[in-house]
Amino acid sequence: MAKNYITPNGFEKLQNEFKELYYGERPKLVETITWAAGNGDRSENGDYIYGKRRLRQIDSRLKVLRDKIESAEIVRRDDIDISKIVFSCLVTVENEDGELLKYQIVGEDEFNIKENKISWKSPMAKAMFGKKVGDEIIVKKPSSETYYIVTNIEKPNED
Repeated sequence: MAKNYITPNGFEKLQNEFKELYYGERPKLVETITWAAGNGDRSENGDYIYGKRRLRQIDSRLKVLRDKIESAEIVRRDDIDISKIVFSCLVTVENEDGELLKYQIVGEDEFNIKENKISWKSPMAKAMFGKKVGDEIIVKKPSSETYYIVTNIEKPNED
């Protein structure tokens, strides 16, 4: 099984989602399905039909979450060496227009472009890995290339 690199916050979110589904939503749904099954003809019983469908969705999501949690490789703030760009660090880069952009490299389940969190599997993150302050980064796009200069590398704030 491939490693699922993740920050402590991302791991906690996966665990919380699992707990909410497994201990919160799923038992209530099973109760509703059981009640609906006792009402007779199941072929036209909306509570039963939609309940079973939702239960399959929840069970499928629980399996995905369980696999992600079991394969998780939590990268803690104290384990990060910021002499070069690695997973979880905060990276400030300067683009070709002189604009400063700051990104955090996070797990696949944590990326959020609005918060400037990019997946470690993204082309941008892959181009960054191993670079040091002052190094040039080339991000290849389908029709062009974009150039950046690394201006700063920091440890993440949270842990």
